[in-house]
Amino acid sequence: MSRTVAHDQLVIAGKPLRSRLMLGTGKYRTSDEMVAALDSSGADIVTVAIRRLDLDDPSARTLLDEIDWSRYTVLPNTAGCYTVEDAVRIARLGRAVTGSTWVKLEVISDAKYLLPDPVGTYEAARILIDEGFIVLPYINDDPALARRLQEIGTATVMPLASPIGSGQGIPYFGQIKVIIEEASVPVVIDAGIGVPSEAALAMELGADACLVNTAIAQARDPAEMARAFRLGIEAGRVAYLAGRMPRRAYASASSPGEGMIE
Repeated sequence: MSRTVAHDQLVIAGKPLRSRLMLGTGKYRTSDEMVAALDSSGADIVTVAIRRLDLDDPSARTLLDEIDWSRYTVLPNTAGCYTVEDAVRIARLGRAVTGSTWVKLEVISDAKYLLPDPVGTYEAARILIDEGFIVLPYINDDPALARRLQEIGTATVMPLASPIGSGQGIPYFGQIKVIIEEASVPVVIDAGIGVPSEAALAMELGADACLVNTAIAQARDPAEMARAFRLGIEAGRVAYLAGRMPRRAYASASSPGEGMIE
């Protein structure tokens, strides 16, 4: 392994991470399948939708009880929030429940497409950063918004590949490339990735990590799909560091022309 690859490590808000794959915890058929997938993925960071936890009964078992906290960093998220006020409230609740100041910020604009609300996301991020949160915002592939969020101090930017749960992959990556080129914080591709090859492509473009949920949770064998994503992301990152060959308009012989038999 080259020195570059051997010393390559993802760091978010000063926290070093071994894995560039983050996993969501929604949509699994059983908790056993989720636990097996987490194990196979090698992930360090696991996101949990705080709003979807039943916290009314303190004695009731929740998703948080299924996760090995000694092994994973639990990242509360504000999934299901449609207003700034709601997202900020859920972020504060997540901090109270988990003891973590980290939050994956989601402010959604509509119930059909589940696309991020850029104005609401910016406003909620500003409030939460002022309150001392480490904010990882979910956004559209919008370079201008990504710049502004970094300027106010977000720990990452997390542009979508395509709509949440769609499995469409990355139909257009021109603006994601701009976000990556301009980024001063890690870029995490989030939402829409359907198969490991799409995650590998994201990493080959220079993304720092990918967050995957539905593609793993809804696979026939989530644990094996998690392992496949782990390998895909590792391959894509190594390929990015190794540097791809240039694209050419015409063919170029792979063998030298000197000394050919006439």
